[in-house]
Amino acid sequence: MKKILVVGMGKVGSLVGILLNKRFTVTGFDKLQPAYDLPFPIIQDDVSDEATLLQTLADFDAVVSCLPYNLNLPIAKTAWQLGLHYFDLTEDVPTTTAIRLMAETAKGVMAPQCGLAPGLIGIVGADLAKRFTKLRDIELRVGALPRYPNGLLGYSFTWSPAGVINEYLNDCEVISNGVFKTVTALDGIEVINIEGQEFEAFSTSGGLGTMCETYAGLVDTLNYKTIRYPGHAKLMRFLLYELILKDKRVLVEQILTEAKPPVQADVVYVYAVVEGWKGAVLEREEFYRAYHPREIDGQSWRAISWTTAGSVAAVVELVADGLLPQHGFIKQEDIPFELLLGTQNGAFFGQP
Repeated sequence: MKKILVVGMGKVGSLVGILLNKRFTVTGFDKLQPAYDLPFPIIQDDVSDEATLLQTLADFDAVVSCLPYNLNLPIAKTAWQLGLHYFDLTEDVPTTTAIRLMAETAKGVMAPQCGLAPGLIGIVGADLAKRFTKLRDIELRVGALPRYPNGLLGYSFTWSPAGVINEYLNDCEVISNGVFKTVTALDGIEVINIEGQEFEAFSTSGGLGTMCETYAGLVDTLNYKTIRYPGHAKLMRFLLYELILKDKRVLVEQILTEAKPPVQADVVYVYAVVEGWKGAVLEREEFYRAYHPREIDGQSWRAISWTTAGSVAAVVELVADGLLPQHGFIKQEDIPFELLLGTQNGAFFGQP
C-alpha cells in the first residue's frame, strides 16, 4: 500500500490526510476546497459522479472515506470493484451490513467503523476481555463534549450532525441477560461520575459495531452508551419525538448546527468496564482516558478530530504492515490494542 485517496476534506478528513502523508503518498478528494492548507494535492470533484469516482480510484491502492455515513456506499462499492483496501468511520449499521456482503468476495480489506465508537472503544473493550477466563459484562462508554458547556443541551457539534442524529434515532444492538436484543436510542439513562463530575450516559446506535455477534453466548451483558452532560437526552427526546422532528433530519441538523457550533476546547472521554472470572475469582477491569486538544505539526486539533483521525490512520498502518488480514472484512474487536498502540498514530492513545 503506497498511494491512498482520502475522501472528504473536512476537519477529520484533512487530519487523516496529514497523518497518513507522513508515510504514504496521499491525495485528497472533495467537492469543495478544504479549509486548511494541506501538504498533499486535492482533487476537487463530486463523489456522486460514479464514472469520475471509478476513474479516480483506479490510480490508488486504498481509499479512506471520511464522509457522513450516507455517502459511503458508492465509495465502498467502487473500492470493492477495483480490489482496493477500503476504510471508513461509519457508525451506521445498514451501511456496515452492505459492506460486509461485499467483503465476502473482496480482493482487498473492507474495514468500516474505524473511528471512536465503533472503532477504538471496541478495540479497548476486547483488550480488557482477553484478560478473563470467563466473561460476565462488557460496558463501553464514549463522550465527545465541549469542555466548558453552556445552555441546557450542554453540547456542541464538533462531529458530523448527520451522524449524531443517526445515532440518536436508530435502534441499538445489545446483549441483555445473555440474549441479543435491540433497544431504543436515548433510553437506558444512567449516571456516571468521572473524577467528581456527574454525567449521564444513554443508548445510541452503532457504537458496538459487530461486537454483539462476536460475544454472543459469551456474556450476560454487552452494551454501548454515549456520555453527555445531564439533561441532554431528555431535551433530544423532546426535540425528536414530542416535536415530531424525527422525520425531518435535515431540518434538525440545520437547527442544531446553527444553535450549537463547534468549540475549540473539547474533551473525549473513553471508558470501558469488563467484569468476569479469572480462574475462580470474580474481577473487574477498567480503562479510562480523557483526551484533550493536541498540537500536530504546529496546528492545534480538537480532541474529537485527532482521536478519530488517529484511530483510522493506525488501522491503515496495521494493514500496510501486514499485521492485519489483507482481504475481507475486519472487525474492530479483532485488532489487538497493543499493536494499535505500536503504530505511529496509535501511539497518541497511550496517554491523555
